[in-house]
Amino acid sequence: MSKKILIIDDLHPVFKEGAIALGFEVDDKPLITRAETLAVIKDYVGIAVRTKFRIDKELFDVAPNLKFVARAGAGLDNIDVAIANEKNIQLINAPEGNRDAVGEHAIGLLLALMNNFRNADNEIRNGVWDREGNRGCELKGKTVGIVGYGFMGQKMARKLAGFEVNVIAYDKYKTGFSNEFAREVSMEEIVKHSDVLSLHIPLTKETRQMVNEEYFYHFKKPIFFINTARGEIVNTSAVLANIKSGKILGAGLDVLETEKFPALGEQPWFDELKANGKVILTPHIGGWTFDSYRKISEVLAEKLAEIKL
Repeated sequence: MSKKILIIDDLHPVFKEGAIALGFEVDDKPLITRAETLAVIKDYVGIAVRTKFRIDKELFDVAPNLKFVARAGAGLDNIDVAIANEKNIQLINAPEGNRDAVGEHAIGLLLALMNNFRNADNEIRNGVWDREGNRGCELKGKTVGIVGYGFMGQKMARKLAGFEVNVIAYDKYKTGFSNEFAREVSMEEIVKHSDVLSLHIPLTKETRQMVNEEYFYHFKKPIFFINTARGEIVNTSAVLANIKSGKILGAGLDVLETEKFPALGEQPWFDELKANGKVILTPHIGGWTFDSYRKISEVLAEKLAEIKL
């Protein structure tokens, strides 16, 4: 059988070019539907996806020749990993490609919160000049707690190096990673010392809704909260409740437990969320820059060379 790859999403052309150079035949169909994909996937050894739809049992069951799934992004949560493993289908992704984007976005959200950019901009546009009411606080000297020290957490720590902050990091599955950018600590130390909490963990059964009322209860100081990981990790109602109580000073949320409209607008907490002046929202774009668009595909093309067919 020929080595055919089906691209079902908008990927940078460098992935297709790299795949062709490796001897693959590539069908680049970013507008293909799920139904159309299910009808033709039997002819392919590989499929490349970003976020279009879930790569699940239904698809795997009609893809007897599928050898790998290439995910143009950091996580694998839109792929049924258990079924893929069961069928010996290889999975590749590209967290190396958007880690710089995520680190910069997280710091951008943090600086905007600490310096009241959203409120100050809105007031000036409405004829209000209030210096005292928009007085900010400096990042220097603060303790930033990073939960999850993989590609994203490590890059966040590196980018914080010039801000003269104390970076502490916790990762349930890693040890011995202290360096000049971050000090490895226990979760107990994260909740005791953090002025800022930034999440960099994947969505799993274990982490889904992990950050809830009880989670925030343990923090000893008021914190700025940043989530550029996955929205389903965090209970949004708990974030709003802790902003109201003063435990959270501000929240920068690039991801939400429900995303895209109209579903987002139908959530019981959405009206309160959008009206809250201490929240900055972005539409899951932390890792999606013009630069990362290319870098993600470059990483995938490099990893494609290591696939065993």
